[in-house]
Amino acid sequence: MTERDAHAPGTPCWIDLGSPDPDASAAFYGGLFGWEVPAEGEYRMCMLKNRPVAAIGRAEESGTPWWTTYFASADVAATAKAVTEAGGHVLSEPGAIPGIGSMAVLADPTGGPFSAWQAGGHAGSGLVDEHGTFTWAELSARDVSAAEAFYGAVFGWTAEVSDLPGGEGYRVFRCPDGSPAGGLSAMQADAPADLPDHWLVHFAVDDCDASVSRAVALGGRLSIPAAQLPGVGRFATLTGPHGEVFSILSGTQG
Repeated sequence: MTERDAHAPGTPCWIDLGSPDPDASAAFYGGLFGWEVPAEGEYRMCMLKNRPVAAIGRAEESGTPWWTTYFASADVAATAKAVTEAGGHVLSEPGAIPGIGSMAVLADPTGGPFSAWQAGGHAGSGLVDEHGTFTWAELSARDVSAAEAFYGAVFGWTAEVSDLPGGEGYRVFRCPDGSPAGGLSAMQADAPADLPDHWLVHFAVDDCDASVSRAVALGGRLSIPAAQLPGVGRFATLTGPHGEVFSILSGTQG
């Protein structure tokens, strides 16, 4: 198991889904990844091997649900200030959840959302990089250079060009200590004009093709067919029961 009891500042530390129907979402992701999800609650902690791996909360009926990526912060107020100074937006002011931690909901200059988490009693994902858990986050940006500058100012990240075969133009964000923070790629030219930059969550799976079949049987939809990424693994992009997009990866990044 790849257990985590803490996450270094600037690294992905938590993911959650806002769903108009948490019961349906719990059934889908529980069936796909083997999560144990409480039958009730406005914010349901999803567990795997007795460790928290994600959460499913209730969201408004309007709008398309999305998996949100949280990045660890030693001081969410300072992170929110850095976001504003770099041209981004604070969607929800930093606030404490007693005994749990502090968070802020933020957006990059294009409106692309993400969150910052300052750990208290909840450190974040307790298990990563194995079947049914978070393994990678990837930013799709219209202006790659602008994205590099923004996230560099906020988290101190640098972006290095991938040396993987077929990875031309793909960049890996790295924290000041060299640890990977996520990927960066240019948004497709035919993307809807009103689509902001956005983070895509990748879940690790043991068998990509088997997981695709399982997801479709549970009511998901295949968006990008399974394909091999040289030097990385096999991946596919799926849509959950309420239109939320996520990817699965039988391999590791970074």
